[in-house]
Amino acid sequence: MAKVKSAFVCTECGAEYRKWQGQCTSCQEWNTLSEVRLAPARPGAGAASGASSGTGRGGYAGSLSREVTDLGSVDLSEVPRLSSTFEEFDRVLGGGLVPGSAVLLGGHPGAGKSTLLLQTACKLAQERASLYVTGEESLSQVAMRAHRLQLPTQGLKMLAETSVETILAVAERERPEVLIIDSIQTMHLEDIASAPGGVAQVRESAAVLTRFAKQSNTVLLLVGHVTKDGSLAGPKVLEHMIDASLLLEGGADSRFRTLRGQKNRFGAVNELGVFAMLEHGMKEVKNPSAIFLSRSEEQASGSLVMVVWEGTRPILVEVQALLDESALGNPRRVAVGLDQNRLAMLLAVLHRHGGLFTGDQDVFLNVVGGVKVLETSADLAVLLAVVSSLQNRPLPRELVVFGEVGLSGEIRPVPSGQERIVEASKHGFTRAIVPRANAPKRSPEGMDVVAVDKLAEALDAL
Repeated sequence: MAKVKSAFVCTECGAEYRKWQGQCTSCQEWNTLSEVRLAPARPGAGAASGASSGTGRGGYAGSLSREVTDLGSVDLSEVPRLSSTFEEFDRVLGGGLVPGSAVLLGGHPGAGKSTLLLQTACKLAQERASLYVTGEESLSQVAMRAHRLQLPTQGLKMLAETSVETILAVAERERPEVLIIDSIQTMHLEDIASAPGGVAQVRESAAVLTRFAKQSNTVLLLVGHVTKDGSLAGPKVLEHMIDASLLLEGGADSRFRTLRGQKNRFGAVNELGVFAMLEHGMKEVKNPSAIFLSRSEEQASGSLVMVVWEGTRPILVEVQALLDESALGNPRRVAVGLDQNRLAMLLAVLHRHGGLFTGDQDVFLNVVGGVKVLETSADLAVLLAVVSSLQNRPLPRELVVFGEVGLSGEIRPVPSGQERIVEASKHGFTRAIVPRANAPKRSPEGMDVVAVDKLAEALDAL
């Protein structure tokens, strides 16, 4: 009887070790190694052995051409895309679903992953062969949800199965153009001696499914759960296998969901799509700025609108700041939707180059609508909102601000400044404070653009 071999895999970076150790030397994380039992190599396994090697490419390299080709002779014709029937979904994907691609959709429980994919599958099934595999729910549960959402159910092939071998056998027979797996954490391979959801099962199941998608030119959509800190459950090597990684975010207290692209081989990353969770399922929001700008009629200090760039379009969002005298020796710095470390840095710049001291104040910052701002163009708006709350003086409602703030107090330019100003003008804003390098040669009609170089100039412009 062959001896069962095992390895220890880091759940953060996918590095493998022969023995257990407390720290992963690749990513420097502690207590992230878990034991994985390796299946014995089978004679004639061929490409299947590539999936068990953990190459990060899903083991489908054996299905590709092995002939050397000159780069200049490669066919540059654009790969045809399939519409997901949602414009916001297509935007995040880079224009639609690409045949032969593997897309991973992650999110917290209740975010709407299964709902979004069920709506997509039901609509795609009216024109294209689609197979929906559920490993978490029964067929009656999925049918009840589709009936509640008033979706067209005719034509969609359903399968309740968790065995990858069985799923591939059915897919070989049905030949679907779109294959949906809900979820990858429930799938398992017979050769892997570990429970479903473990590091080995998740990695190897995704590798085999991805290789099938590449060989059969099938669109593969995988549902993945996330951990408490918001990262994808399972080894990081899973993200290297797939072509696109999308994250569906949204709190339980909000009906709005944001779909953000974290990796995309066929489009731009950090693209943002906005959906609303309604009674009849997910509905796309084509003008997100109108939602995030639902402000109160009364002017309040600490409230300001900024223009952030998400993927390929500008979005107007409101940032709110609240400063209160601290009763503690170490004042609090709380930022929701922004980087808390960057907030502390900006407060230091405000004291050094703006002459305003906030060391005795608790500072609370919030981006309205649950949006997470990842770029630095929000720096200037954050500081002006802090100044407004500190002095208890409301800012004009028609004012919009964007710009990066440096450590020496300079206001640095940001990408696509002209497009940001035009977007603000479309929503009725008449005054803008922007970096001097982003000032347009000709301002939009009715828009007064104030260009600044230093933080002190921006404070004077208020």
